Amino acid sequence: MASEGTGVLQPSTPVEHGAHGHVPAYLELGDGSRFAGTVFGSLRDTEGEVVFNTGMVGYVESLTDPSYRGQILALTYPLIGNYGVPTFAIGSEKFESDEIQVRGLVVADYSEAYGHWEASQSLGSWLRDQGVLGLTGIDTRELTRILRSRGTMLGRIVLAPGESSGGAAASAFSVRDPNATDLVGEVAPSGVETLPALPGTKGPHIIVVDCGCKRSILRELRARGCRITRVPYRQDFGAIDCDGILLSNGPGDPAVCATTVAHVAKALARSRSIPIAGICLGSQILALAAGGRTYKLPYGHRGQNQPVQQVGTQRCWITSQNHGYAVDADRLPDGWEVWFTNLNDGTVEGIRHATLPFFAVQFHPEGSPGPTDSLDFFDLFVEAARHA
Repeated sequence: MASEGTGVLQPSTPVEHGAHGHVPAYLELGDGSRFAGTVFGSLRDTEGEVVFNTGMVGYVESLTDPSYRGQILALTYPLIGNYGVPTFAIGSEKFESDEIQVRGLVVADYSEAYGHWEASQSLGSWLRDQGVLGLTGIDTRELTRILRSRGTMLGRIVLAPGESSGGAAASAFSVRDPNATDLVGEVAPSGVETLPALPGTKGPHIIVVDCGCKRSILRELRARGCRITRVPYRQDFGAIDCDGILLSNGPGDPAVCATTVAHVAKALARSRSIPIAGICLGSQILALAAGGRTYKLPYGHRGQNQPVQQVGTQRCWITSQNHGYAVDADRLPDGWEVWFTNLNDGTVEGIRHATLPFFAVQFHPEGSPGPTDSLDFFDLFVEAARHA
């Protein structure tokens, strides 16, 4: 627990200066709170927006999820690393992207020892290979309580004086807000890519506007026979013939994606029968393109246990989520309605047009990692595309 009046937590393991895995470091938040621990992973100072995830498993998928770009991720489950990491390879479907996306990882108790039939390395060695710092030995429950009560805030992890090459530990607190930058531009593809339908399948042609798309989303579409054209988030896709348009997940503030919003607005105006769907950031972009508004949540929704309810029904799903922004229910334009709400805080979890095939969800129906309650989102979208 934090010392009275200081917010400083002591390392839970002995400090052995210079021994890898026992190098002292601390997490400092924008409100002055400090948490001391030891390093695993890369020996490099880092900074970003500090957020927490309540999932019990799935650190491999979470760390490679492009939606976490620019963030220091704190995991509330206390024991992390015990099932290791599969063999890492570019393009592997065991990972959501080709690299670790977070700027830092914070855990209570890191396990260097691991056991799993698919594991080939420890979490710490993977972080080291990817140049990402991990911090262990802090009270993540206390950290989460601070973020829940005071809101998500900027922070940094710095090696203790004498261990840091940059000397950041002695400098005044100054962290650049990653949400003010084009995070989507860091994770979106630079060119158009075509993914053929899987052998023996035949389905609609889908444009995926890639804002940092998770591989599992593409996997769900292809499992339903879809042929996919991935286009970069800033590209005008209006001239491409298709049966459906999917706006992907991605990191940061949707307002930064002004060019994407403009292209989607044009698609909404001309595509009266072609379905347009969105997931996570894609949901926010769709809302902005329709004339709605978005806002930043106090601490966001990140985990695999978020309950949502379909408006007007008793149907409820447990969903996987990862977002820090939400659609404003009171600013939806005429013809649009709230489709799903979050049962924890009442925020919007889905929107749809009352008469046209335009709809989106804030949660992750692909559920990787997490539950698969909402996989029928893809069935609904693909079926609409088949009849476009």
